[in-house]
Amino acid sequence: MQDRILTIENLRLSFPVYQGEVSVLNNVSMHINRGEIVGVVGESGSGKSVTAMLSMQLIPRHTYRVNSGRLEVAGKDVLSASEAEMRQMRGNRVAMIFQEPMTALNPTRRIGKQMVDVLRQHRPLSVSQARERAEALLKDMQIADPHNVMQRYPFELSGGMRQRVMIALAFSCEPDLLIADEPTTALDVTVQRQVLRLLKEKAAATGTAVLFISHDMAVVSQVCDRIYVMYAGSVIESGRTASVLTQPSHPYSAGLLECSPDSAEPRAELASIPGTVPNLASLPTGCAFRERCFAAGDACGKAPLLRTAGSVDRQVACWYPQKEAINV
Repeated sequence: MQDRILTIENLRLSFPVYQGEVSVLNNVSMHINRGEIVGVVGESGSGKSVTAMLSMQLIPRHTYRVNSGRLEVAGKDVLSASEAEMRQMRGNRVAMIFQEPMTALNPTRRIGKQMVDVLRQHRPLSVSQARERAEALLKDMQIADPHNVMQRYPFELSGGMRQRVMIALAFSCEPDLLIADEPTTALDVTVQRQVLRLLKEKAAATGTAVLFISHDMAVVSQVCDRIYVMYAGSVIESGRTASVLTQPSHPYSAGLLECSPDSAEPRAELASIPGTVPNLASLPTGCAFRERCFAAGDACGKAPLLRTAGSVDRQVACWYPQKEAINV
């Protein structure tokens, strides 16, 4: 069995609010093995980023409540880890590429200084050794003049260049787990493709496990080995990427695919899923997607559980899964 880098089991998390609590994650289970790139997809409010932020304990501890479940990164129980322990893990065992590098990089410090500080925080390197390592990392990201880039401030670089710097920073200490939260959203299509290729190549070379968060099915199809589809704080489908994208079992997964511009006919109106994600503070009884679902029936008044869908590596939480994808 491959090394298990990320393990999430039956995780239930809520945010206490004035009039009760908001259920943000509901019995979420997922895993990533060493060397895998696993995608998490869904609309805003589905729980993707909360799952990622919790994996690095970037959510202030006093703002949430873990009702049940466990979360481990490289065998370490993250939920019970102290802040001092997490500081040692962040950047070293687990790293993150944020959606907008301009806000993730310090605008008042040169790129080289930021990279050197990260390397020396986690590795016994001199300043000159750290600078040499930083330049090599930037060169790996196909930056033509890394020495010059090291002297620049973030605002002097293009968006694609800043994202390459972020990837270099994330891989600088060869983490076990890399979390990429919508890393290409702000980039044009050509730069996006280049950044995705570099991310995939670097992860394969280092054996790093990657949790790739996105709302874009087309992007996920390019880089991910497996995917988890989330809706209203729950995993509603999972499986090999090609399998889920070509034969979605859950009506929500099928709806996301239909919303992709790649699925639209030329000059045709882009499809959309009717309605919105339900209020997490007052989730409806039964299936959370039923008010928006074209396949909803009487059974949807009861919440479905994840079950095997056609093959061992496919799971779906739906009373009326698509018959093309599952034997019902």
